[in-house]
Amino acid sequence: MTPIDLSDPDTYLAGPPHEYLAELRATDPVHWQETRQGGYWAVLKHRDVETVARQPLLFSSAERGVVLEDLEGDRLEQMRGMLLAMDPPKHRQVRKPLTPRMTPRALAGLETGIRAICADIFDAAAQAGEVEFVDDVAAALPTRVVGALMGLPREDWERVHKMAEAITHGQDPDYAAADGSAAEASAEMGMYGYQFAVDRAAREPEGDGDITDALLAVMDPVAFAMLFIQLVTAGQDTTQTMLSSGLLALLDHPAQLALLREDQTRIASAIEEIVRWANPLHYFRRTATRDTEISGTPIRKGDAVAMYYTSCNRDEDVFTDSQAFDITRSPNKHLSFGQAEHFCVGVHLARLEGRIFYEELLARFSGIERAGAPRRLRSNLNNSYKSVPIALKPR
Repeated sequence: MTPIDLSDPDTYLAGPPHEYLAELRATDPVHWQETRQGGYWAVLKHRDVETVARQPLLFSSAERGVVLEDLEGDRLEQMRGMLLAMDPPKHRQVRKPLTPRMTPRALAGLETGIRAICADIFDAAAQAGEVEFVDDVAAALPTRVVGALMGLPREDWERVHKMAEAITHGQDPDYAAADGSAAEASAEMGMYGYQFAVDRAAREPEGDGDITDALLAVMDPVAFAMLFIQLVTAGQDTTQTMLSSGLLALLDHPAQLALLREDQTRIASAIEEIVRWANPLHYFRRTATRDTEISGTPIRKGDAVAMYYTSCNRDEDVFTDSQAFDITRSPNKHLSFGQAEHFCVGVHLARLEGRIFYEELLARFSGIERAGAPRRLRSNLNNSYKSVPIALKPR
């Protein structure tokens, strides 16, 4: 097949190159991808992605960060302040105060509030009839949930959302032109997080406190500010992608949508299939800390290694009929939530938001149809849409 540059954001404008990735899995599963900065190893098989993920000291997140582009100076240090770019033991120390607040039992009390948020969002959508589903509907839920969890002032929620959007959508000229560079937005969000932490540290926690109080008990405002960027952007972008890409997948597979309407107990398994088939992130990078090998391919110290979820989630050796969208798939060993050391700390929150969102969406609207052509985000990292026009017919 004609070679495709997996590092080029333009590659994904028409959708992920699944046919090409399937060919590489069969012929070149640890694939060297040339880039302007030199190149990296694209790891495409499920077993090999697991191998990399399970050895965080051999394949480091902190060494050079988790994106393909080599960051320097302050930008690299800022990324190293995020959980996703920490190696053990620091990663475990920073993650520890978050974990007990993100268990299914701890999050169960949020269900009523999340349903109320969904009701408010769907009230506005029903009144409009036709909506831009990404911004008007899908993005609104995580914006409000993350804002409430962290205790952000309600009047700041939309501002924080816009900063997060500029950071995660920085490769798309539509967002760069409107909001400045991703680096500028990241710096702005870091300053916001720092001032928020300083203000919060000056008062006593109310009751058991919130996630912000738990983090400030073990870190200073500077460290909090860097972690704040990840908590907000990750909680925002991946969830809105799960909701909007998931709806498109269901609309493109009407038999699956009918199956879900018929039996909403399938929503939990549908969410797992959505994040497998339309995984929110294409990859995460690691850097080899010594000479090693992956499935017989020599990897040198300092080499960049990218774990491609867009490929491993459709590995024919793991998933029967791997290119099919099947909400009844079981087992479903997708790797979209990560693996081992870096398994997503917010996984239970994402699943809770997704379940309630789809329950309320299907209960509220008898008709859900495309109202125009969706447009993909230009990005080599984010596997998402920036526009999904939808027409909604209330019951």
